[in-house]
Amino acid sequence: MTSHTVDTTTLRTTRPSRSSTSRAWAWTGVAAGALGIASIQSSLAASVDWEATAGDAGAIVADAAGKQGAFLAFHVTTTLCLLLLPVFALGLARRLDQQAPVGSLLGKLAAWGLGLVSAALLLGSGLDTQFLFGLSDTSMLVPESGAFYTDWVATIPWLWLGAGLSGLALAVAALRHAAAPRWIGVVSLVLGALTCLAGISPFQYMAGFTGPLWLLVVALGFALGDRR
Repeated sequence: MTSHTVDTTTLRTTRPSRSSTSRAWAWTGVAAGALGIASIQSSLAASVDWEATAGDAGAIVADAAGKQGAFLAFHVTTTLCLLLLPVFALGLARRLDQQAPVGSLLGKLAAWGLGLVSAALLLGSGLDTQFLFGLSDTSMLVPESGAFYTDWVATIPWLWLGAGLSGLALAVAALRHAAAPRWIGVVSLVLGALTCLAGISPFQYMAGFTGPLWLLVVALGFALGDRR
């Protein structure tokens, strides 16, 4: 009987290389960006006619009752976005850590900024179950509570200020440390700064226009144009 020995060194060298990292995290960011834009648009579609209903809680609830489809679309797009954001955030942190200086906080800042957005979206969609189905029978709702819900949906999920922090962190990593393509750094600097300025201002909900756009553009850049 002949014994055969296995050369483990040969096995190790013949295994497929795994040096290239999957870009699934970047495509997840693309989906999150598109869903973020859809969330904002569905929130707009669910907005009541403020001029016609101003100061009348009952009229506000009656107006909102005719927009259940928009509220449902808002809930689905918002919750899907908040679930995908952490995946992209952690992938972005890993990507920046590959070339940023050792011990740099930039990757973590970029991830935490998007984590804040995910938390805002969770809170922004948190009242949906209570009111979405209640709009089917407005007699079961306290008008003032229903009116407050329309304000909630029109404000809290628009708080994308954290994406501005992520954008500025990515801009520094790309422009100062070449940890990402330069054009991504420029886009992040512009949209990140605009998102921060909007979020810091009394019109903080305006960050909901620029934050998702930054996410979509940057995620597409990493998915299609990043060669590392």
